[in-house]
Amino acid sequence: STSTNKPVLTLFTKKPCPLCDEAKEVLQPYKRRFILQEVDITLPENSVWNDKYKYDIPVFHLNGKFLMKHRVDIEKFEDQLTKLELQN
Repeated sequence: STSTNKPVLTLFTKKPCPLCDEAKEVLQPYKRRFILQEVDITLPENSVWNDKYKYDIPVFHLNGKFLMKHRVDIEKFEDQLTKLELQN
């Protein structure tokens, strides 16, 4: 099934994060095309990400690769998402 091949969009976040909420709103129309995985950088097991991104959230990785931070660049996102879909 195609659902197993959906790209994974990882959102590095913490509570509260108004920009993260905003970003999720922007991505809402695309949500059927990817799997959203949220990583709370304040959890002890995510301290590596906390050190890296604490001043930059939200940060997005697409299939494990850095994609964007602070705000959603919808053109870039759509472009990368389409590329991944074409590979499958």
